[in-house]
Amino acid sequence: MENNFGKILSQNEFSQNDILKLLSFNETESQILFQKSREIKEKFIGKKVYYRGLIEFSNICQKNCFYCGIRAGNSNVLRYTLTEEEVFNAVKFAYENQFGSLVLQSGEQSNEHFTELISHIILKIKELSKGTLGITLSLGEQTQKTYEKWFAAGAHRYLLRIETSNKNLYQKLHPNDEKHSFEKRLECLKMIKNIGFQTGTGVMIGLPFQTLNDLAADILFFRDFDIDMIGMGPYIEHEETPFFQYSQNLSPLNERFFLSLKMLAVARVVLRDINIAATTALQAIDAEGREKALKIAANILMPNLTPSHREDYQLYKNKPFINERKLDLASLETKINNIDLEVARNEWGDSQHFKNKNSQK
Repeated sequence: MENNFGKILSQNEFSQNDILKLLSFNETESQILFQKSREIKEKFIGKKVYYRGLIEFSNICQKNCFYCGIRAGNSNVLRYTLTEEEVFNAVKFAYENQFGSLVLQSGEQSNEHFTELISHIILKIKELSKGTLGITLSLGEQTQKTYEKWFAAGAHRYLLRIETSNKNLYQKLHPNDEKHSFEKRLECLKMIKNIGFQTGTGVMIGLPFQTLNDLAADILFFRDFDIDMIGMGPYIEHEETPFFQYSQNLSPLNERFFLSLKMLAVARVVLRDINIAATTALQAIDAEGREKALKIAANILMPNLTPSHREDYQLYKNKPFINERKLDLASLETKINNIDLEVARNEWGDSQHFKNKNSQK
């Protein structure tokens, strides 16, 4: 049986059925998958872990996604937007501690004030860091003009999670209206890519109504869309959302965690040279969740630099680090060194996949 697994893992091209088999591995079998994934990561990416300092600067959102704790319809959320001083203090911390990059993340907003605010922040980050900090945006669906403006200002990576590549499942996750269109999501991903952003996406793992076949198709979606980076992790329910009604039908959290590790490993095996993030949701289930992901597949870590209102930016419940007042970088680096990896300093850590395909043009 192990030889059969080895045969699949030795391939360079994978069918949906191949991926389905890999995702069906039990714990013992998955050790073979994890070992192969780690070997591929070290060959194509190396042993460096790249920091992306995460700034969750606003939880104001115009969307009403059924799974999300900061959805517009949740009246129990205290809405906030960080002050410029708070944002730029976080930027200075990242710069002084030799982070390579930042991530600006917020609820989805589409208006002129928001567009101009983000442009101003991007330009100021460049100024404060003397151009040394890379900038990833995770700000949802926007117009092409807005994306172009932010790219021109100096942002160079954009993460827009598809959540699922299955249109029918996507429609179950969102209201049926003009603000929540699967086609619009795809259109925005194409715009981002065509403008020149390193393009990232991702899915939630263990959703209600989701099958292993859906997840196998998600991996092929990443491949066929020629994605540069992935941020994905386990679905964790939030009681102030419509989807909480399906909680009793979900797999246990530990099973969602294990499936997430398999998804990360398969993504690395199939896609090889992309950037993969060890997401915070993994840590919400397992105290060593991010380290386990880094050990087998991931190469990106997003330490949270949000200075206030962390408890108000909860897409899911039991989000870790919301009470953390000071980031213990020494302890974090020790954890990374203990799994035979090293922290990259003052490096953007751009997607090797993005660099490789652009060098061939």
